[in-house]
Amino acid sequence: MSTTTFAQALNRALRDSLAEDDNVLVFGEDVGQLGGVFRITDGLTADFGEERCFDTPLAEAGIAGFAVGLAMQGFRPVIEMQFDAFGYPAFEQVVSHIAKMRNRTQGRLGMPIVIRMPFAGGIGGVEHHCDSSEGYYAHTPGLHVVTPATPADAYSLLREAIASDDPVVFMEPKALYWSKAELELPVTTEPFGRAAVRREGTDVTLVAYGPQVPNALRAAEVAEQEEGWSVEVVDLRTIVPFDDETVAASVRRTGRCVVVSEAQGFGGVGGEVAARVAERCFHSLAAPVLRVTGLDIPYPPPKLEHTHLPGVDRILDTIARLQWDDQPDTTHLAATR
Repeated sequence: MSTTTFAQALNRALRDSLAEDDNVLVFGEDVGQLGGVFRITDGLTADFGEERCFDTPLAEAGIAGFAVGLAMQGFRPVIEMQFDAFGYPAFEQVVSHIAKMRNRTQGRLGMPIVIRMPFAGGIGGVEHHCDSSEGYYAHTPGLHVVTPATPADAYSLLREAIASDDPVVFMEPKALYWSKAELELPVTTEPFGRAAVRREGTDVTLVAYGPQVPNALRAAEVAEQEEGWSVEVVDLRTIVPFDDETVAASVRRTGRCVVVSEAQGFGGVGGEVAARVAERCFHSLAAPVLRVTGLDIPYPPPKLEHTHLPGVDRILDTIARLQWDDQPDTTHLAATR
């Protein structure tokens, strides 16, 4: 075993995919000689040549449209939107063509495109450099939406995304790029559509994904140490497809659920998760399904980021709002939105 960072796992996944399939191409803004802003593509141009990993103009719509044409000719493009909010100019291509092409052609044309997208906050980025845009893509039928939270999943899910004949929006939490794990690559983890129980518990289920999984795990540890609460943590891993089975089974065991999502609360993925839990687990719930989310505002400046993002304290305060047998005093708790 060796210590592997999230970023290194992604780089290895790209490298292995390029080596195994000549139809895999990697391109985007500064991904070639520079190796990407976060160095995820570092060394790929040197090792595979400029025809396999190359830079593009600063034109996200053009990058996505070019990928559509290449996919129609049998290639497997892996494109990078340099930052999450930089991807919006490509949105029309993603929604109107990438997501719809297979359905439009009655299955004759697949769209084996991976859209790599560094997303979410936690790095003190300025405007347009931090956003939580997963809801837009999850709302678009025809797309897989993937967001790993561990180096092992970063490698395995990216390999699966590149091998898929369907388009995948692969959302990489920027704050986790430098996280580490003892890991021997290559590794295969659960496939698309399978959530993972990262921590077992009996009192309440925390459902999280991407950048909020580490916060959920820290909150669960503090809850046990300071309050004696047994908290289960479920990592969704893929938003689309969604693993109703694992999430519902966990909530039925614990009887309580808190959904943790970095995006805004209104109209977000967290609300969809809460609705699915309420529909499937109604008779098992001892309390309403609650959410901890970002604020319903445009992403704030770096110095205000800590007030916007969910954190351990807000997660613990929300857990305390649930109906416990000892009825804790919650008058001191701050609002979670």
